[in-house]
Amino acid sequence: MTGMKRIEWVLSVFLLLFLWQPSLTAAQEISAEISQQSYKAGDDVVITGKIPAGEDLFISVFSEKQFAPQEARGVNEIKTFESAVQKHSFGMDTSVPVFYYMLTNKPEKFGNVVKKRFGGPSFIKGIYSTTMFKLAQWDELDPEIKALTGPLDNKAKWDLFKYNHETSYGINTVTKERTQVGKVTIFARSVLADGQKSGNYWDEGTTIELNKETGVFTVSFESFRHTPPDTKFNVAVNGETVGQYNLAGNGFWLSLGGRYMNPIWIIIGAILVGAFFSLIGAAGGMLMAAYQVIVVNTMGPVGLNAANVLRPSNVALTLFSPLGSFYRYAVKEHRVAWPIGLSFGVGIFIGSIWLGRYVTQFLPMASYKEWLAVLVVLMGIRTVYELTPRVMEKRKNIKAMTQKFNEEVQRAKKEGRAANMGRIEPISHGASKLTNYRFKFWGEEFKINPLLFGIIGIGVGIVSRCFGIGGGFLLTPLMTMIGALPMYVAVPVSLVGSSFSSIGSFIGYLLSGYLPDLWIALAIIIGGFVGGTIGSRMQKLFTEVQLKIILAVVLFFLFFRFFKIEIWI
Repeated sequence: MTGMKRIEWVLSVFLLLFLWQPSLTAAQEISAEISQQSYKAGDDVVITGKIPAGEDLFISVFSEKQFAPQEARGVNEIKTFESAVQKHSFGMDTSVPVFYYMLTNKPEKFGNVVKKRFGGPSFIKGIYSTTMFKLAQWDELDPEIKALTGPLDNKAKWDLFKYNHETSYGINTVTKERTQVGKVTIFARSVLADGQKSGNYWDEGTTIELNKETGVFTVSFESFRHTPPDTKFNVAVNGETVGQYNLAGNGFWLSLGGRYMNPIWIIIGAILVGAFFSLIGAAGGMLMAAYQVIVVNTMGPVGLNAANVLRPSNVALTLFSPLGSFYRYAVKEHRVAWPIGLSFGVGIFIGSIWLGRYVTQFLPMASYKEWLAVLVVLMGIRTVYELTPRVMEKRKNIKAMTQKFNEEVQRAKKEGRAANMGRIEPISHGASKLTNYRFKFWGEEFKINPLLFGIIGIGVGIVSRCFGIGGGFLLTPLMTMIGALPMYVAVPVSLVGSSFSSIGSFIGYLLSGYLPDLWIALAIIIGGFVGGTIGSRMQKLFTEVQLKIILAVVLFFLFFRFFKIEIWI
């Protein structure tokens, strides 16, 4: 090597060292400490340290566990993600952390706060208004910010991360951490700032203290209460990895439910819902689903949509609550019109196990729910109309039956005994029962076409499969409106139909590979059976009119639910 070349080589080395020096110095000036190596899910995670004076703070906290769409755990989930990759830049093999948080004093570097409208039918752009943090597109991020995102280091990963946090499907299938207004999911936590300074509801539980003159900082944020047991997180400060911590379990973990909850609370809820369901023969599945969403917060494991855990678990209520009431309704009081119930049941079974499978794949469920909402509210209006004197006068058999029952209740009170509920006395015999079933109840004659209700049952079965319910909210009003049956007969028949739809729906879920959470299902079985026993005993405490009023109230409630008019917000 000549002398001139040796001098050029030495100068090049000095030049490189000079250029690297600022970054080396900056790296040496970054120091941080995590207050503990292990926390319980829901605990506050505290990070303290120091960055170069004058710089802004960017702390990325992300789980070691990652998710790629190809790891989805169900046939419907795979199809949904295959559809999503056609519209976005990520692929089926793109992987991102299941949990990722950016804690910063400059959230505007990653996106901005926007207005968000929500609730109401699809043809209206929301009837409520709130705000949310909307992540920027990858191309909108500054180059220096992209270098601080850690594992989200390219457009495909950033887009999958954005999809998981800002779409309902991504939240319910991957992220599992819902930021809500009332009981409506808006988006999932991602970029977090100091809650007291920002005033944003998603920043609650987060504090960020940064002295820019010295670079000293203290950050605390509330970890997700339902993080799976033993989830490991990595922490990086301004792009530099500084440590790791573990989130241990915090209660009784429901592995498929994706929640910490004592099953006793689920049993209590199932008893209440089961009793109500057996009282009016309607809305047991809907109310149990609402309980799972609002109280239990059933979400499912990563890669499995929440609905596909909730629905199979929910079927336990609409099956075992009727079983709890059958002894009284069928054996002791003989109030089950079996030709109607069995015909209904066969139709529901066909609809739920066979046709419902195709409907759930090809029918747009959002609009389907809205048409169902219209049907439900019309039923509610019709149920109220049936209580008017004009209609009651036309249905002389129901009016006479009601009068006889009320007189029996008064006699029972005076004599200090339980009221006689009456029993079904068949008039039709042989094959004629298939199309013209006639029977007496409290001495009054009623007739109905079981074959017609078998055909109607097919449609009810499709609905029950789609929503993971028993279909009683359709069965009972259909029998009182079209069949002109009294509530005391309609309710036991509705429970028979619900049992068939539950069996069909559950078999359908098994064939699709979806299983219930074992502990949720077991708790619902116990609570539903007990509740069914209680509800069947309670029915004698209500008159025909009172039962119809309760049914109408439930139908109007379901209308608000289907149209996403969340009246409690």
